[in-house]
Amino acid sequence: MLSASRAVLFDFDGPICDVFRGLSAPSVAEELAELVAQQAPHLGERARATDDPMEVHRISEEGGTALLGAVEEALAAAELRAVKAAGAPVEGAVQALHAAGDAKRRVAVVSNNSAACVIEFLTINGLADVVAEVVGRPSLRPRLMKPAPYPLLAAANALGVDPTEAVLVGDAVTDVEAAKAAGARSIGFANKPLKWSALADAGADAIVSDMQAVADVLINLGFSDRRA
Repeated sequence: MLSASRAVLFDFDGPICDVFRGLSAPSVAEELAELVAQQAPHLGERARATDDPMEVHRISEEGGTALLGAVEEALAAAELRAVKAAGAPVEGAVQALHAAGDAKRRVAVVSNNSAACVIEFLTINGLADVVAEVVGRPSLRPRLMKPAPYPLLAAANALGVDPTEAVLVGDAVTDVEAAKAAGARSIGFANKPLKWSALADAGADAIVSDMQAVADVLINLGFSDRRA
């Protein structure tokens, strides 16, 4: 699958960065839910019922553009704080990113997190030059977030490849669904034991339990290309 690809797309939260390692996701969700409850009381109960910041963001769209914009701004600010406290990249991620480039694959990050936080983390860790394109959360358009194919299609277009020539590495069912919708292939990253069956059921084309496995394949591809 990787040998037939021209581009490798990486999800951010999971394969590259444990975004909320230093700033808990539930606390961010609570902060956003209170903002929703203040501006749209009829949505407060639903917003407070989830510990997923992205879900609160989606719910906020029902309150109108002003509320969605306020929640999106607060979420983006929280993500920036989070990646600054997230520590080192996920084990094997740095090697996978470099190996993809060394194997002459175009490299992009496609994320439901803001592009600003992705770029911040890549810059902090000296990886900004390794990634050709970052496609983050579409501004004020949560319906275009994964599992919608938009981020993958945008990345493929920016990289100058057909989506069918791209492989997405992601740790969530929504990543697999987005890849299918875009016509791309997917590698599920089962960074938690229960994810393996969920990714398999979603139809991931391959599943790995660590990012070094992805790096190793790409390193071998790069080595083969140099020998050829």
